[in-house]
Amino acid sequence: MKQNVAIIMGGYSSEVEISLKSGEMVYSNIDRNLFNPYRVKILKDRWVLLNENNQEFSINKHDFTATIDNKHIVFDVVFNAIHGTPGEDGTILAYFKLLGLKHTSAPFYQMALTFNKRDCLSVAKSYGIKTATSYYLNKGQEINEKEIIDTVGLPCFVKPNNAGSSFGISKVKEANQLKNAIDFAFKEDTELIIESFLDGTEVSVGVLEYKGEVKVLPITEIVSENEFFDYEAKYLGKSQEITPARISMIQQKNVEKIAKKLYESLNMKGFTRSEFILIENEPYFLEMNTVPGLTAESILPQQAAKAGITQQELFTNAIMMALK
Repeated sequence: MKQNVAIIMGGYSSEVEISLKSGEMVYSNIDRNLFNPYRVKILKDRWVLLNENNQEFSINKHDFTATIDNKHIVFDVVFNAIHGTPGEDGTILAYFKLLGLKHTSAPFYQMALTFNKRDCLSVAKSYGIKTATSYYLNKGQEINEKEIIDTVGLPCFVKPNNAGSSFGISKVKEANQLKNAIDFAFKEDTELIIESFLDGTEVSVGVLEYKGEVKVLPITEIVSENEFFDYEAKYLGKSQEITPARISMIQQKNVEKIAKKLYESLNMKGFTRSEFILIENEPYFLEMNTVPGLTAESILPQQAAKAGITQQELFTNAIMMALK
């Protein structure tokens, strides 16, 4: 008997349009011999199931079911394709936990931990993983520009603490740019993280539970045409994403080792994609994405293809791992 799969997409953050593309990609490539896929939009003003004609039917939030033409739809599993809140920060996953509904992501606590850049970096450091020097700032707190620059130096990066797809991030080269960068980041979040610039090779690596074992995918080298791997570079073709990365065997082994260690130490499940800067042979951890992009342009599906895993196999595996 086929399993009913709710592919949740959308969300409440600036990443809503990217999430909708990821969700549609999953819907298009899911194995219909095994599953009955349903698209479910989770938006601020409504939760709705879409039929094949894109008609909307309300989701009952009491039990996460829907009724289409007098047919009651009960889901066996949820495929999480929501970037940002409430999918990537664990909020909706706590709701599924209460309902006893299985999903393709890590438990809600792990999702919340990794979505919070400050907390994730703090835990990573406790496992001996190298990171950039950082400074934390909250909205309403006094901004001591001298103290910030004395701590992290110039250039530096100003980032929202809880945001994805590089929304709100600025590279600050001169002291007089700092205040504008902070104001820009505060448009995305009330908590900021300001980090020292790491001059090295940027790489991204996917890790997932594949057929019951933790698998590290081929590493991607990021070469941005812009100052850093920002929104334009990620989604508008302003970068080269080279897989496999042009790095030495020692560098490759070190990145693979640290990426797997992070995945296992943080008790992750499902997909992750972690970002590093390589300085000589040492990987410095930047962040972990727990609902990475799944569009045709996205890095993780490219890495999976290099590993001989089709999109259908990738999505089927995620659902099967969740059901187990």
